[in-house]
Amino acid sequence: MAGAGSPAAPDSAGLQLLGRAREAIQPELRKAVDRLSDPTRTVAGYHLGWCDRDGYPTAANPGKGIRPALVLACAQAVGGPAEAAYAPAAAVELVHQFSILHDDLMDADATRRGRPTAWAVFGKAQALLAGDALLVLAFRILTELPTPQTEPGCARELSGTLLELVIGQAADLAFEERSEVALDECLAMAGGKTASLFAAACAIGGMAAVADPARVRALRAFGWHLGLSFQLVDDWLGVWGDPRTTGKPVRADLLRRKKSLPVVAALHSGTPAGRRLAELYGRGRPLSDDEAVTAAALVEDAGGRDWVEREAARQKGRAMAELALAEPTPEAADALASLARAARMRDS
Repeated sequence: MAGAGSPAAPDSAGLQLLGRAREAIQPELRKAVDRLSDPTRTVAGYHLGWCDRDGYPTAANPGKGIRPALVLACAQAVGGPAEAAYAPAAAVELVHQFSILHDDLMDADATRRGRPTAWAVFGKAQALLAGDALLVLAFRILTELPTPQTEPGCARELSGTLLELVIGQAADLAFEERSEVALDECLAMAGGKTASLFAAACAIGGMAAVADPARVRALRAFGWHLGLSFQLVDDWLGVWGDPRTTGKPVRADLLRRKKSLPVVAALHSGTPAGRRLAELYGRGRPLSDDEAVTAAALVEDAGGRDWVEREAARQKGRAMAELALAEPTPEAADALASLARAARMRDS
């Protein structure tokens, strides 16, 4: 995996930052989820990796927590204390977890991070309700921020992001029923589903530090391009990723005939391999394991792998250029660069 956009080796500094951020926001997350009653509290706790299906504590993988880490790092980047961003970071993480609960159900994903998804364990209705509860808790946190002047901006940022998430998810679902999807449409969908929350996380970090609007705008743009890079790598992993890394079946996206970014790039390549891939995808049913192996080879032969690696690297470069416009402190710039490298690894 030596391509420019392929998943990189772990960045120890970035992983340490992610670990510190997860630890910092745990009290806020626990306090929020404790407001729920059972069974919703248990479903949410299971999804967050805190307990098993019976509510007993467990040490399941909670995900890397890149989004709340971005909130904290961006607050520090513009001179604010990380502590001022703990609550907003928890709100951002709850929105992310809400979206995952619903996405797993809509995509019929039965596993995440190496264990059954919440809907597969507790049923569709309970998983939906738990996702809704996490979303409500996110905005409840924002109404209780200790610095009142930051609450309206943070709430507006998150509510706008949620609209983008809905638009992106609706497009993703629609693509499954369409035979033709343009590459720019696919990039726009990735922007809504993924980049929008990265952008909001970075902007909210700046708001928590009461940064001036120009620096907040630069942080938002940094997050947007970083989020696109993240999604490009995630789509790479959906075709060529190791299940031990992804927590999902090998070639999971291809088995479902998902029109991910490398697939769409291959379908529009005008190559013989791209045409053969279109025939395979046009059969109107999930692919078999053998067909998925063939599809992965066709995507690569059609140039989809090279394209997604180049585009991921290009989006990361744009992200770092936007970060410079925010005039971060040198230490914070290094921290965010480490997070950008860590974001190129799954899981989220």
